[in-house]
Amino acid sequence: MNAVTSARPVSDVAHATCLGIADLSARARAGAKGPGTAAWLAGLGLPLPARPNSWLALPEGGLIARLGNTEYLIEGNAALVESVLRAPRAAGVYPVLRQDAAFALCGSRVNELLLQVCNVDFRCLAADPALVLLTSMAGVGVTVLRSGDIANPVFRLWCDGTYGHYLATTLLEIAGELGGGGIAPDLLP
Repeated sequence: MNAVTSARPVSDVAHATCLGIADLSARARAGAKGPGTAAWLAGLGLPLPARPNSWLALPEGGLIARLGNTEYLIEGNAALVESVLRAPRAAGVYPVLRQDAAFALCGSRVNELLLQVCNVDFRCLAADPALVLLTSMAGVGVTVLRSGDIANPVFRLWCDGTYGHYLATTLLEIAGELGGGGIAPDLLP
């Protein structure tokens, strides 16, 4: 069991409504960067976010995030990610090993948790739902985006895998104090 799902003392549904944390670390992902990356990904048929620090949902499921001028993260559909990993690299395209710990946070009290672990008020993401933030959460560097609708936001975050257990434990401790806990990924809104 992982750090998130091993701490489920009550109902996943109740946690998802109040404050749920799902471990998404096992999802397939790939990364690439370099001056030729945008053209290479477009050549693979992927839609590309128009500006740095933004993301798009992929039609096959999953997402593509543009983490800077020339760096991209692709996550979700295992077949799609595998095709990106196996595609011959073009000039100016460099693979980025993605061994992130990944989590999703949801529920009516999610902003209370976020305000305790980060100096960013994530409600600002409602104004620009395509925005990707790179910040620090509980002392750990994270990449964060918001999905879901206004009433049911889901915050996705990634961090270096070596900090995953610490971050999950910290988030779960605070979530427990707020009436939430670990949930299965299929309960995310």
